[in-house]
Amino acid sequence: MSEPIVVTRALTKKYGAAAAVEDVDLCLEKGQIYGLVGRNGAGKTTIIRMLTAQTLPTSGEIELFGETTPQGLSTARARIGAMVEIPSFYPYLTAAENLEYYRRQRGIPGPGCVEQVLEQVGLQDAGKKKFKQFSLGMKQRLGLGLALMNHPDVLLLDEPINGLDPEGIVEFRNLLLDLNRQRETTILISSHILSELSNVATHFGFLDKGHMLEQISAQKLQEKCRACLQLTVDDASRAALALEQRLGTRDYEVLPGNVLRLYDFLERPQVVAATLAETKVALLGLESRSANLEDYFLSLIGGVHHG
Repeated sequence: MSEPIVVTRALTKKYGAAAAVEDVDLCLEKGQIYGLVGRNGAGKTTIIRMLTAQTLPTSGEIELFGETTPQGLSTARARIGAMVEIPSFYPYLTAAENLEYYRRQRGIPGPGCVEQVLEQVGLQDAGKKKFKQFSLGMKQRLGLGLALMNHPDVLLLDEPINGLDPEGIVEFRNLLLDLNRQRETTILISSHILSELSNVATHFGFLDKGHMLEQISAQKLQEKCRACLQLTVDDASRAALALEQRLGTRDYEVLPGNVLRLYDFLERPQVVAATLAETKVALLGLESRSANLEDYFLSLIGGVHHG
């Protein structure tokens, strides 16, 4: 087992009686790219803000690099780089001038690190272009550059690809993969763009309404997202009964909207269709498919699995 470097235990943040995050147990190990998956408002940003001390928890515990005391956490956070939304940069300064300002403000030694970071995030040719003239992709890159200024062991990135065009998403993805593989940077990245997370993450945490539903490795998730027959029927309960009693299988799950996902009889869809017809279940749709990350997340928040 790898070294746990970011851990939360029963982490909770309440605003009045409403819980933005409740009893979240999270574990990020060295070398992972951890995708924090959740819809807008699920609590992703709140968790990252608590990890970076921008927001104080209501209760629960945070452990960073083995430290849990206030002093220890403060020291540990020096090893973390974070990008929560687009940072505030000066519109009339260049990329280099903005980073130099923050380098001096934060007391980061070595002016040469500005040029190094600009090259790392692909902004070495930005030259005298002012921040106000930057594309969204360039702004995101500069934000990542700022997070990398202190050569962090861990990167916490909140929705970093939100608003990027397809080309910008690919470039940002490759940049994160390079950081992880070449510099062994551990990364936690939150997003609601599930298809993109599936291209980079080695592990996932599924968050909904402030609760952690499941943590799973990409390998195990791939095993779960296996081929299936997706059935749309008029009555999911009766269809489930037919699958169990007539076909003798419980290897299926029920999703919202009278949809079932059957992981059995993949080569014999005609048998399934005939059985449903015999039991007076109207089959409105039948397709062969493989579940993706979005399908799996939707099944977690709205489906009931049998097996």
